[in-house]
Amino acid sequence: MSVISKAASAAAILYGLSAANVFAQDTQVLPSIEIDSDDLPTGPVSSETLSRDRIAPLQSGTSDTTAVISRLPGVSSYSAGGFSGLPVIRGLEIRRLTILVDGVPIDIACANEMNTPLSYTDPQTIDAISVITGVTPVSMGGDSIGGAISVETQTPRFAKAGETLLTGELSAFYRSNGDGFGGALSATVASDRLSLSYAGSFTQSDNYKGGGHDGIVRSTEYKKTDHALSLAAQTDIGLFELKGGYQYAPYEGFANQYMDMTSNKSWYLNGHWKGAFDWGDLDLRAFYRDTDHKMNFLADKGGSANGGMPMNTETHSAGYTLKGDIVLSNRDTLRLGSEFHHQWLNDYWPAVAGDMMMGPNTYININAAKRDRLGAFAEWEAKWTQQLTTLIGVRNDQVWMNTGEVQPYSTSMMNAADAMAAATFNAADRKRHDSNWSATALVRYALNEQAILELGYARKSRSPSVYERYSWGRGSMSSRMIGWFGDGNGYVGDLALKPERADTVSAAVSLKGGGADGWMLRIAPYYTRVHDYIDVVKLADFTNMMGIPTGFVQLRFANRDAELYGVDVSGSLALWQSSMAGTAKLTASASWLRGRNLDDGGSLYHQMPLNATFALEHRLGGWDSAVELAVVADKNRADATRNEPRTNGYALVNLRTGYAWGNYRMGLDVQNLFDKGYDLPLGGMSLGDYKATGALRPAPGRGRSFNVGLTAKF
Repeated sequence: MSVISKAASAAAILYGLSAANVFAQDTQVLPSIEIDSDDLPTGPVSSETLSRDRIAPLQSGTSDTTAVISRLPGVSSYSAGGFSGLPVIRGLEIRRLTILVDGVPIDIACANEMNTPLSYTDPQTIDAISVITGVTPVSMGGDSIGGAISVETQTPRFAKAGETLLTGELSAFYRSNGDGFGGALSATVASDRLSLSYAGSFTQSDNYKGGGHDGIVRSTEYKKTDHALSLAAQTDIGLFELKGGYQYAPYEGFANQYMDMTSNKSWYLNGHWKGAFDWGDLDLRAFYRDTDHKMNFLADKGGSANGGMPMNTETHSAGYTLKGDIVLSNRDTLRLGSEFHHQWLNDYWPAVAGDMMMGPNTYININAAKRDRLGAFAEWEAKWTQQLTTLIGVRNDQVWMNTGEVQPYSTSMMNAADAMAAATFNAADRKRHDSNWSATALVRYALNEQAILELGYARKSRSPSVYERYSWGRGSMSSRMIGWFGDGNGYVGDLALKPERADTVSAAVSLKGGGADGWMLRIAPYYTRVHDYIDVVKLADFTNMMGIPTGFVQLRFANRDAELYGVDVSGSLALWQSSMAGTAKLTASASWLRGRNLDDGGSLYHQMPLNATFALEHRLGGWDSAVELAVVADKNRADATRNEPRTNGYALVNLRTGYAWGNYRMGLDVQNLFDKGYDLPLGGMSLGDYKATGALRPAPGRGRSFNVGLTAKF
């Protein structure tokens, strides 16, 4: 089917619908956060929402949005760049999740996943973040088998009738570890009908120091700037919004990758219309994004202006989402929707003058690949009583993929493996078409105001990504340039990959008592069985010039069967409340997870060990303070196929305090108070240090850092 015919089909669906939001452990442990829970009848119990008021105190400690959410139960992060952490929800990694920024998806334009969707956000300018860790309704998106993350960066604000609104926020921060600094400005000027908003941020950091005697962790520096402009209008036929933005990141080091990011330029334009009618609501979004991404070696890895190994990627994305809520009765609501998502990707590695291995031709890794997805869903919500709500949905996603012929650096003996692989790849049929069906069912029962039960089932599907299907290089060097796992291994794609199909059963119970300032307990067990899980099989060991294994291996993506199961627990307990002593409470959260490859019985990759966070929080007048203990157990279960490192358990103590007066706030926090040295359980290998010293070690966590932040609202 041609793109034109796909677009015509999409337009037909859109027309038919028109006739008839959702949505530990990174390189640093964050201060304690208070969670706003979504207790709406249609909201899953296993969901969390962080408002602007909760995010703002955290922005002095991190420039990575993934780090902000990685302390939520069931959410973790595997290490990447300083603002490009890769989220994991209940053991399922980023490619298996639904991630939306302002209601639209963002394609990754990198063989190492350096420009993830959340890397285009900044905690300084985020209005809200919502996370679903359990069963995700089909209306929240397709082509995923795990949870969902939704980020809202600029919510339109309007003035009262006859008035003019001018509001905004100015912030700045400094971090001692890495000498990091930055700031942001957001501002809105509005009438009761029109609203114009701007948000911009800047952040920069040098390499950070590991805890204890770990020293400087190379390739952890970064720098980026973000700008966004939004125009919204309230009219008699609904809310219209037009938003555009631009990001420029001149560099970002990646401690656990062979490559670094040497430039990322991305601009986008989003359109949004939402209308309310007698019969229900209609919501339409359209988007376009253009990204130019470059990789090479920064100074830590021996980079030079005219050498190294340049790798360039270009991506164009476009599409729409249309959702309609039709009120059938006081009890029943029918949701219908359609989505179209087009991705075009070009990945090529220019020849290096004078280098016999990397020349004389341009290495064409991905040649104008296309990945088009057309989805449609129907969802029925029924409020049977004040206590009982059900949500049932079905969805289909049609995925078409294709790519052009590829080319190695040369056909000489030095590149013989790549030359043979290119010839085989070019001779193969590269067109693929998947028809993926998904279904979800959720039942929620409130026994009373203190107890809520939820049970959900999901059958979800996901097609392979462009890089999983179309990465073809078989040489040692070329395959090691593919992979977003931070393990130093080489990865080869597989044209024969099948879509993943996952069955998930998730439950949750939420208990509370003692009024608004009493106690709360939430327990959420789950089980997921994945058929045709995209894992790897070993092809060969990498050896040095003497033929001695280096500890790194070459792997090919392959379908396997897998299971993941675990439980997330969180709670809080008020200790006291008085006018003289303020208020105090204890908060705690813990997550336990197991992920197994059912074909070989081994552990799945990037599975977080048992971890827990305990905090004592205190508020008195304008002061808010907390003492936090973050505990992570030994990582004894590791993926032997990828030589995943095992790590020792650790405990970190963090302090924070802040004072707010009027529209101003000043905050100070100390992360890793005792400068504890530890290895990141999901951090992979410290390849930046390996390149410089020849010594191989797991990626170290961040040492002690004093962070200060200032915020002014107007």
